[in-house]
This record gives sequence, C-alpha cells and structure tokens, in this order.
Amino acid sequence: MLVLVTLALYNPLIHAPFLNFDDSSYVQNAHVRSGLSWETIRWAFKTRDLSNWQPLTWLSHALDVQIFGLAPAGHHYVNVLFHALNVVLLFLLLERSTGAFWRSFIVAALFAVHPVNVESVAWISERKNVLSMLFFLTGLMAYVSYARRISLSRYLIAFVSFALGLMTKPQVITFPFVLLLMDYWPLDRLDASAREGSEAPGRAFLKGPLSWLLVEKIPLFVLCAASAVITMKMQTDAIHLEIPLRIRLENALISYVEYLGKAVWPRNLALLYPHPMLSVSAVKAAMASVLLIVITILALIGRKHRYIPFGWFWFLGTLVPMIGVVQVGVQAMADRYAYIPFIGLFIVVCWGIADLLQARQMPVAAMATLSGVALAAFIAVSHRQIGYWHDNLTLWTHTLAVTEKNFTAEDSVGTALIGEDRIDEAAQHFRNALQINPADPIANLNLAFYEQQRGNYSDAIPRYTAVLRLTSNPLVLATALTDLGYVFYELKQYAPAERNFEAALAKVPEGARAWIGLGLVAQRSGKVSQAASLYSQAVRLQPSDEGYLLLAQALDAMGENQAAQVARERAARISADLQGAAESVRKLLSE
Repeated sequence: MLVLVTLALYNPLIHAPFLNFDDSSYVQNAHVRSGLSWETIRWAFKTRDLSNWQPLTWLSHALDVQIFGLAPAGHHYVNVLFHALNVVLLFLLLERSTGAFWRSFIVAALFAVHPVNVESVAWISERKNVLSMLFFLTGLMAYVSYARRISLSRYLIAFVSFALGLMTKPQVITFPFVLLLMDYWPLDRLDASAREGSEAPGRAFLKGPLSWLLVEKIPLFVLCAASAVITMKMQTDAIHLEIPLRIRLENALISYVEYLGKAVWPRNLALLYPHPMLSVSAVKAAMASVLLIVITILALIGRKHRYIPFGWFWFLGTLVPMIGVVQVGVQAMADRYAYIPFIGLFIVVCWGIADLLQARQMPVAAMATLSGVALAAFIAVSHRQIGYWHDNLTLWTHTLAVTEKNFTAEDSVGTALIGEDRIDEAAQHFRNALQINPADPIANLNLAFYEQQRGNYSDAIPRYTAVLRLTSNPLVLATALTDLGYVFYELKQYAPAERNFEAALAKVPEGARAWIGLGLVAQRSGKVSQAASLYSQAVRLQPSDEGYLLLAQALDAMGENQAAQVARERAARISADLQGAAESVRKLLSE
C-alpha cells in the first residue's frame, strides 16, 4: 500500500522536464552525458564540480543516462522509486525497533505523501537527497540488528552505509548522533548496556553505559570529521554570502519555526526561499528562540514518553548541518532540507496522538478515520504541488507568487521564457532581478546576451565584464568568457576573441561553443586544418548540427569531400532545423 500510494502520487512527474536550475549541471554535463564508464568513475571521485564531494551521486546520474539517455521521464522515475524504497525502509525500521505496526505505518505514510518532500523527489538534482536517505536508513536498520546482537559484521554494515551516504550527500553527517538518540529510544540501550550479562565488550573497563555507547561510535565520528574536512575544502568555490554571524543565527532560529509551521500547515511552498540578509527581524528571532526553548523544556518534561524528546531532538539535530549557521547558497531555508528532520516530528505526532486517543479509549475505527483524513489532506496538497513541476515556467512563476524579492526566481522565469522564445519578456525579468540584487551575475549574463543578440555590443561588453567580477562559479565564468569571445569575433577583433575562448576553456575544458569559437578564429586566419580539428573536438564533446556543418565546410576546403559528407549527414540526423543551422553557419563565416 505504501509503495502503490507513493508511485501513484508522483506518477505525473513522468511528464516533467529537466529543471533549468542545476539539472543541466548534474545531468547534462559532458562527463555524465558519456554514461557509466571507467573514465566517468575516475572523474566522479576526483571532481570539485558544484563544490561537493559526491561521487555516488554523479555515478547514479551517469547510470541513468546510460539507461534512459537524456529523456527526463526516466530520471524522474528513478527519484520516485528511491523515495518509495525509503518509505518502506522507514516503516520497517520503526516497526522492527518499536514493535508498533500501525504507528510505524502512519509515520511512513506521512513521509511518503507530505508536501514538503515533493521538492526532494520531483527535482532530479536532488537525487543526492533521496539516495543519501537510502543509505542513512540502511545504516539505521543495520544498527538495530547490531544493538540486538552485537557483532562486527552488523557494525560494518552500518559503518559502510554511513560512508556511502556521505559519498552521496554530506547531510547524513549527523548519523552517529541519531544512533545515540536511538540508544535512548526505542532501543533503550542506556539501560540495557548496564545490565548483567550485557554483550557490550569492554563494559567493565568504562565508567558507565554512556561511555561505551560513545566509544563504539568513534569510527563513525572519524568519518564525520573526514567528511567535514572534505566538504569545507570542496566548498571554497561555493556561493558564500557575506552575512554577519548574528544574522545567520537569527535566520536559523526563524527557519526552525518556519519548518515547524510547514510540517503542520504546508502552504506557500517554494523552490527557493530568498535569504532576508540584513532585513532579518531580531524581534522575530527572539520570539522564535523563546518558542524553541519552551518546546524543548516541554519535551524534557514529557520524557516519560521517550519518543517525545527522541523526535524533538531528531528534528533539531538533523537540521543543524543545513540550518544556515554556515551559509552556503542564497536560500534562507529549503524544503529539501526537511527530508530527514521531519521524521522526528512525524514520530512525536503519531505516537503522541495514538497514546492520547488510546487513553480516551477511542475506537480503532475512529482513529483510522482520523489518520485517513489527515493523509488525504496531505495527498491533495502534494498533488497540487507536484503539478507545479509540470514545466519550468509554471514552477518558477509559482515561486515568485509565494516569495518576495526573489532574484533567483526572476532569473529562472527569464530563462524559461527564453526557452519559449519570449525574449523581451525574459529581459524584463532579468532587469527585475538586478533591481533586487545588482550584483546578480546570472541576470547580468543574460542581459548581456540579450544586448549581444541585438547587436548592442557597447552594452553587452560591460555586462559580460561585470559577470567576470561578480562570480567565481566556473560554469558561469566560462559562459561569460565564451559569449564575450563571440562579441569580439562579431566585431572582427580576433585576438581578444581567441583570448576569451581560451580563458573559457581553462575554466571548463568541455565547453563545445568555446572550441567552435577557436575553430572560427583559426579559419579566419587561414588555418583550415586546425579549424577542422577544433570543430571535431567540439562535436565530440557535444554533438550539434552547427558544429557538424562547420566541420563539413572545413573538410570540403581541405578536399576531404567524403568526410565532409559524413559530417553533413550527422548534422541532418540530429538537427531539428537544418536550414536554420545552415543559415547560422553562413552568418558566422560571412565577411
């Protein structure tokens, strides 16, 4: 039932496209597009792309490309299948560790259909979220088996699962702390390890039962430390907003309360909640801190029911890595960050309501009806939320409608409009983004290209130059340098054009457009053989009709007519508009 409901709810995603935010970086880069190979495996373990060490995430996407190509439906459905598997594992984990079948079932059902989890499942780039959760739950299940009968093999399964989770997404770094919570409840190891006949080796040499529980997790804490060091090194190129610590702490407190609100009443869900920066309310933060302290005190007072402090501290603790004290990215908070933490809240609610209703001797049928109504309400909201993912424009327009001063959403609406050839409308959204954040490199980049397409080079060049100043993202820099190279090429300033193409390739060696630009410059200099070699490199990295047509005319100029014909045939085979591509090539080569 859990699997069928999950698959039915998320089935509309088979019609959703790739998202114009991160999906191109995760799925459509040259390494992943090449599929699963030894070269891809080596790259996945070495790359610093996207400022995270996540080799298993890369390999998962590469395997999808190997199986489904670049059709988004398959990539979406793998995410859905992983989510369904996580739902089942969560149910089995709770049922085996607590013996409470129906309570575990309802927690798993809430996890399956809660609207906040839509982002983690519907966004192909969040494969890392659902996949790391799979390893997280596998490790917890192994630990439950280990706690019942301590053995090295069971511990190793938990250890390896944790390591694999960290290699997918470092959000699971709280794993050993969650194990300590499980020692408290439902495993009751804080008591069991002190009993006579305990199987915990070395117990007699330690000061108390908690000491042993900490010592046995030392290898896991070592993994935590290693992951933290790797993540900090990898994120040197990530977007770090220069925000005072006080502001980050205040935003974190407010975000905790916002998450609580979305758990109970999931409205105005958005793909990106912009950071309030210096406009964060100190009064609101103070009120949030009071509320969190009160709930924490109540949780401790209610520790007779151990699931209450267990669930509350699960929620508080597993959110720590993503709460924004160390700010990475432009978001204040994110729905995807709640994928693991909300489980703690679900446990408190389900166990608490069940105990309350049982104390009042409510009939089982009434309890089932109450659960069914709550689940149906969440399913309805999730169905609506999933509908926003039907296309990029719908999703980002909704995001703009439910958030304020969201320059990233303005950029993304503009990009979606470009895809629909609504260029002038797109430009207005990029201007809106710059009104919110004049230092936005994406808006500057797109407006520069807009001016370039209209021949306004005097406006385009300063914007491209601004992009080079405003970001350290290699993909954005490479795009700006490549486009700037084409501006100089169109101005017949071939030396600066060549320098910019080479600088772009120094940032991203797989940039096919930059290789084509170098080929054009070489051909202008009469180096036709070199141009053909550069065009060949471009189409090897990213086959395109224009690239093959340029290669064909260079080969014709060299007298290699048969090879030129093969290149033309390949262009025709992959082109959606061969005549338009031929016209673009003619313009590029015209005097």
